[in-house]
Amino acid sequence: MQDARVAGLYLVHGTFVGTDALGIAAEILRVVPGLQQPLTDVAKLLVGRLFGDVGNYTPHHVELLTRGLALPPGTLPVRIFSWSSRNDHIGRADGAVRLIDEISRLQLDATRRLLLWGHSHAGNVFALATNLLAAERPTLVEFFRAARPYYRWPTGCIDIPVWERVRRLLLRRPVAAWCPQLDLVTFGTPIRYGWDSGGYARLLNVINHHPAVGLPEYLAPFPPTPEHLLEAYDGDYVQQFGIAGTNIPPGILAWRTWRADRRLGKLLEANVSPRAPLERLKVGARVPDEGTTLLVDYGQPKVALPEHHAGHAVYTRPEWLLFHIEQTVKAFYA
Repeated sequence: MQDARVAGLYLVHGTFVGTDALGIAAEILRVVPGLQQPLTDVAKLLVGRLFGDVGNYTPHHVELLTRGLALPPGTLPVRIFSWSSRNDHIGRADGAVRLIDEISRLQLDATRRLLLWGHSHAGNVFALATNLLAAERPTLVEFFRAARPYYRWPTGCIDIPVWERVRRLLLRRPVAAWCPQLDLVTFGTPIRYGWDSGGYARLLNVINHHPAVGLPEYLAPFPPTPEHLLEAYDGDYVQQFGIAGTNIPPGILAWRTWRADRRLGKLLEANVSPRAPLERLKVGARVPDEGTTLLVDYGQPKVALPEHHAGHAVYTRPEWLLFHIEQTVKAFYA
């Protein structure tokens, strides 16, 4: 990783274990922006207490990876990137915008690499980020126009400044001038948005999967039996079920967020009909069209459903960190 000039590793959590899974804090911060740090700290504390390393990245992961990589301090820092973790278009788009802002602040260039690990829908945050980084001006204008109600009042007042900052950055500066090469690893990411290869260097998808009798080894059966679901018998059911059309839309009381989410949905999933999810679930697709995919049989979980999350929580277990680092290096840097 040093020889490949990797400048850092980011760990990015998935849905429902972030700082604002219900979107409540975002609405409060519109009125009282000074509460951002206290609300974020409280949310992180609660999530850490409730979930620990079950489908979540924690400071313990950072400690283990830092110690395990055994590099001089500052050589390859390991960091956690937090996003709201909301299960809607605007939540993931907001995560992508904030991730781009975070990367731009590192002040790296295209000779360096940045490694990002994303669990669950964090992979779709990455996908949106790659599309923004590679987009031409008309596409960028369309995206930010669709999301405008979320970050900008009709009067023109901007109450979520990071969106306007990233919009200006992408429209005014060549990405190659400030963005390192991005090496992306997703864990259990549902197949949803497309990727733009112009916005990343390398992509590896890791998916918990147990081949089913009578099916090609890269497909999952549907519907699963209750017994199989409780035992995560076929692998990661959340990765299988969390496809396009399975959002939890914002509440209508948060009318600006709701409107932006609707507009982004028409832009990002223009061809998805209400009946489409069931038909796609019957296909049982595990492997996305982009990148290299590793279908890994992690074995049957030894814990109950609330702790293995239907096969979706295995990726963040500390005992698999070495295996994941090894697979990352083999795929990207060996």
